[in-house]
Amino acid sequence: MFAKPQGEHLWLEQLVGTWRFRHTCKMPDGSESTESGTMVCRTLHSMWFLAESSGEVSSDTTPWSNLLTVGFDTEKKEYVGTFISSMMSSIWSYRGTMDEFGKKLDLYTEGPKFDGTGIGKYRDTIVYVDPDNWLFLSALQGDDGDWVQFMESEQKRVSS
Repeated sequence: MFAKPQGEHLWLEQLVGTWRFRHTCKMPDGSESTESGTMVCRTLHSMWFLAESSGEVSSDTTPWSNLLTVGFDTEKKEYVGTFISSMMSSIWSYRGTMDEFGKKLDLYTEGPKFDGTGIGKYRDTIVYVDPDNWLFLSALQGDDGDWVQFMESEQKRVSS
């Protein structure tokens, strides 16, 4: 019953540390925003990756925080996780896959569409750049099946 960390779990450990981030959103309605903040990443004994980010909405200094969890389900042989935010009431459940090069983890989920017309399909992607930099990208799948990226977040290491 007790799982042991696998290579998939250990891949996430390279993201452990304290990071400064800057993310840019270009929403489907044409509005844009840029925010920055801090992200602290740790693991639960190498089995679960936890990333807690916080910042303020630049337009009104309202504080916010997010919690991302990612692990690897050794039974299902896939990445799994969740995302919650102080800015929304939904919990986002992930299922994901790693690219063949071990640089990009795609996490798929469903949640409310931006325009309030129902549920949409989303893809959040962690892209490992180097030991001191990684990206977090968010995209929404359009009705035509194409993925439209609406957010890019750059993480730069502050400490290990």
